[in-house]
Parts: sequence; structure tokens; C-alpha cells
Amino acid sequence: MEYKQVQTELAGYIGRTLRENFGKGPESVYVSYNHTILTVYLRNFISPTETVLLGQQQEAMIQTTRDLLMQKLIPEFKAYIKILTSMEVNEFYYDWGLHNKSGLFVCIGSTSTGIDINNEKTYNYHGQESLHQEINRISLQAEKKPEEVVSYLLNERTLVVIRNGILVPIEKELIRLGNFEILRIAKRNLEKRLLHSSSNFESILQTKVNDIFVDWDFFRDKSVIVLILSPTA
Repeated sequence: MEYKQVQTELAGYIGRTLRENFGKGPESVYVSYNHTILTVYLRNFISPTETVLLGQQQEAMIQTTRDLLMQKLIPEFKAYIKILTSMEVNEFYYDWGLHNKSGLFVCIGSTSTGIDINNEKTYNYHGQESLHQEINRISLQAEKKPEEVVSYLLNERTLVVIRNGILVPIEKELIRLGNFEILRIAKRNLEKRLLHSSSNFESILQTKVNDIFVDWDFFRDKSVIVLILSPTA
């Protein structure tokens, strides 16, 4: 299947599925993928009920409800992505930008192409080293410096940053005790506040940053950050 056809088919399926389960679907869905990384960017995605809750400062309630629904939908999304792209999705990350009525999914897996996503020669971009330094600085404020940072510019709008080895002992103990949701909400609040408050991303990348998303795989001690950029041209 051609790249554009995959984008259209997957965007349509995800939009319909979200509308059926959330009561309202996103206004637009943008799919980007390259070898073994696939992202789905959602715009204007918030229901009337969530709008009321957001106005009452009930963001945590919205996050918790969406988390529950996503646990049901993730296997369905993985299965459909495999049908369309032959990608076996091993990792699925997601986050919401409620202030922007936006959302993002990140899928990491394998394909039959045999192309290694860790081949950074394919993904070099202007300011990459400086961006990694800024990610390390922010991570150190929130938990600790990552053991490894890699990043991939999928296209002119989508920059994916992967951090490995970020959890501190107290977080690992919370995970061992089963406090996943509390830890996820706390890290969302803290790390997103730090990421959004950074004034360095735009100067490093020399373009406007429209949205920032972050999620974690606690069992892999891994995190994905995505910057949604404005094209320079």
C-alpha cells in the first residue's frame, strides 16, 4: 500500500474509533511514519463534557478517564497498524494537550524492511546535539539525566525524542507497589510544565514549537517526547 494511502486509511480508522468511544472524534488526524516509528497527531479533540470538566479544573479526571479508554483501544490500534503497514507495534505511547485540544500517539515496532531506527545517519538534523543537551537538563530537574537520548526528525513537523534510563529509585518503588496512575499523572504535570517552560527549543531548532507531548513505559524505563513543529518554509 502506498504511503499516502496508508496515511488516509489509518487517519480515517483512528478518527472513527475515537468518535465511537469518546463521543466526539478529532477534527483532523495526521499520520507520519518512517520505518519503525509511527506518530498520529490529533487536533481539536475534546468532548463537550470534557470541556466542562476542564473549566472546573478537573484535568486529572479527564486524564484518568481517557487512560481507561485507551487501554481498551490500544490493542485495536496495534492490530490495524499491522494490517496496513506490516509493523508489529512493540511500544505504544500517548499523551494529550488538553489546553490545545490535541493529542498524540507514538508507535515503535518492527517492519519487514530490515531498517534499523538506531541508524542516526538517516535522522541527523540541525541542532540535534544541542536539543539532546536541553532534554538532559530538563530531565535532570524532573528525575535524573537519561542514560541515553536519541531523536528522529520524521518530517518537518514531527520530532521524536526517546530517553532510556530515567527512573529514580522512589519511582521504581512506586511502580513495584502498583501506583502507575498516580506516578503517570504526577510526571505528566511536572515534566510537561518543564518542557513547555523551556525557551530553548525554538532557538535550537530555529522554528516554532506548536505542541509538546510526553509519555513513559515504566517497565522499560523509557520515555518518548514529541515536538510538533511549524515548517520553516
